[in-house]
Amino acid sequence: MKISIERATLLKAVSQAQSVVERRNTIPILANVLIEAEGDTVSFRATDLDIEVVDKTPAQVERAGATTVNAVMLHEIVRKLPDGALVQLVDDAAAGRLTVTAGRSTFNLATLPKEDFPVMASSEYSSNFSAGAVTLRRLFDKSKFAISTEETRYYLNGVYMHVATGEDGQVLRCVATDGHRLARIDAPLPAGAEEMPGVIVPRKTVNELRKLLDDDEAQIAVSVSETKVRFATPQITLTSKVIDGTFPDYTRVIPVGNTRKLEVDAAEFAKAVDRVATVSSERSRAVKLALDEDRLVLSVNAPDSGAAEEELAVAYGDERLEIGFNAKYLLEIASQVDRENAVFLFNSSGDPTLMREGNDTSAVYVVMPMRV
Repeated sequence: MKISIERATLLKAVSQAQSVVERRNTIPILANVLIEAEGDTVSFRATDLDIEVVDKTPAQVERAGATTVNAVMLHEIVRKLPDGALVQLVDDAAAGRLTVTAGRSTFNLATLPKEDFPVMASSEYSSNFSAGAVTLRRLFDKSKFAISTEETRYYLNGVYMHVATGEDGQVLRCVATDGHRLARIDAPLPAGAEEMPGVIVPRKTVNELRKLLDDDEAQIAVSVSETKVRFATPQITLTSKVIDGTFPDYTRVIPVGNTRKLEVDAAEFAKAVDRVATVSSERSRAVKLALDEDRLVLSVNAPDSGAAEEELAVAYGDERLEIGFNAKYLLEIASQVDRENAVFLFNSSGDPTLMREGNDTSAVYVVMPMRV
């Protein structure tokens, strides 16, 4: 194999591959990226046995072939090469070495035979549809903060993507929760997605997918089966196993009878919460919200470190209410608001609170209160 490729193009392809590779693994070949050159394209394939990413990119292929080389090391080398350099990769299969040349730099890297590289079994996808990058970015970005990190409740370690019935008919919905907070984001249902089975997309896949969604104009081809999900652009294909488990019935925890309504400028609210939470103890990080007519007092009282208080002008016309929350959860939820105003709907100091952006019901957040 002998190929020449521009540094920036190579860096983009290798960086996507190396981020999938697990840093700590017992199988040496899984630390490698499979490089396959044919025609005028080179593909870079990496896997951790749960996720596989394939990045196809144009290159000058003088001699077709394939090899595998350590992904992190190749990425580090390419990253440190000067901008605009033309990089040449030459594989010597007999010696088990890949030579990387750029300008006056030459690197000889150990390779492993391509036959040892595990390729994900192809599967039949029961549902195939196309969705805009902007739509998918909103669905996953706004929900991923609520993904659980508890390994014991593995079925919460991802975003539940499924078809649901919204206020105006069927929607494509993403839900994530960790038992303390919940995010439910809806988008118009793309054509062809009506029969899609509900799948739990793992956290790592959600983070890798994010890298495919930077181009606002891009259309992503989404394929879903009971066990796998695939997201593809013309250059990059990301295939992932889905979490094998049943996502709990989240509709039961979304309150419908909350009537006490607080409207507040989301950015101001987030900054105020952040300020008063500075003195809270690391462990509890509890912030108390005291609501009265058109005023909100945020306060923290940490016996070992001090106290803080801040008042905000808000729109609130119901009876007095005191309720406590984890400051981190409030900040994460408030930072999801794109428009100016966040609307909080309370019931009592012991019941879950609902938050949405203005009157928009396509993004709904639920947060559990704390005792303060």
